[in-house]
Amino acid sequence: METIVAFSNANRPHAQPLAGLFKPLPSSYFSFFASTSSQCQTFFNKRSISLSLSSLTMATPLQASASSTIGATNDELKVSSARLVGENDLLIVGPGVLGRLVAQKWREDHPGCQIYGQTVTTDHHEELIEMGINPSLKGMNSSNKFPYVIFCAPPSRSADYAGDVREAGLSWNGEGSFLFTSSSAPYDCNDNGPCDEDTPVVPVGRSPRTDVLLKAEKVVLEFGGCVIRLAGLYISFMQFNDRGAHSYWLSKGTVDVRPDHILNLIHYEDAASLCIAILKKRLRGRIFLGCDNHPLSRQEIMDLVNQSGKFSKKFEAFTGTSDPLGKKLNNSKTRLEIGWEPKYPSFAQFLETL
Repeated sequence: METIVAFSNANRPHAQPLAGLFKPLPSSYFSFFASTSSQCQTFFNKRSISLSLSSLTMATPLQASASSTIGATNDELKVSSARLVGENDLLIVGPGVLGRLVAQKWREDHPGCQIYGQTVTTDHHEELIEMGINPSLKGMNSSNKFPYVIFCAPPSRSADYAGDVREAGLSWNGEGSFLFTSSSAPYDCNDNGPCDEDTPVVPVGRSPRTDVLLKAEKVVLEFGGCVIRLAGLYISFMQFNDRGAHSYWLSKGTVDVRPDHILNLIHYEDAASLCIAILKKRLRGRIFLGCDNHPLSRQEIMDLVNQSGKFSKKFEAFTGTSDPLGKKLNNSKTRLEIGWEPKYPSFAQFLETL
């Protein structure tokens, strides 16, 4: 997905025109919840995502064993991971912001299912357990194979991203769906022109950053999985903890990039609902596009922020003149085939909900 720190899912590399603005996502990216359940509950009450810890945490033998993953040895984790897998069970590789929202929405649609989260460390396993996600460590070589797998992990923490995707593919039993969350960055358009699902991508070899994504996508398509290329992700936990380019720019006041660069957005909740809609279709070897179909220039975004009256600060100006332009994404074909519409049709409408 087109993850700018401010829009970040998922888990994804920065949009090409903004590559110089943002640092790679920190390890804290995989946990947007506070370290205690009370803080977690406060977040969901505030933003009306309506995640109930009590409803997500199911007293099952699997979760009882999952709690022992904190400080457990690899051998112990391997033993505890050998469980029966149900027909609607879901494995989330990289259960960060996007992955956790997918987990919440998936459980709403499939009560009683088991949801698993694969991470690179045990740092946030307790949080996952509280949410009803059964954690495991990457490289555990579990014997389990799942009917539904979604790969949300970013390339920033991987030395071999395509290899990691291939390894995740081995955990799919081929019966439901495998979905890889990519970015819209590979589309070969940087003149603010139109771009849709059929727009050609950047040739391999031109950009190391897009090469990483395209090679991972190729692996997914080869074993029959699907790809969703996401636009810039954003969400508001509370006004002081927003994720989105608007929040980053607001904190800076003045930013040395051109104001007319076009950005494309999708709210985290909408990205999650689109991912689930694709998973349910049980399709093979397809590429989809996720965006809100309301592209905006940087200046338009910050004008909306300033005019909203929802923020204590005011953005001053963009001062750049020579950096690249963007693209205007349209995913009407994806919407028609999947039967999906966003909860937040535009960034302006999202601001009205704050």
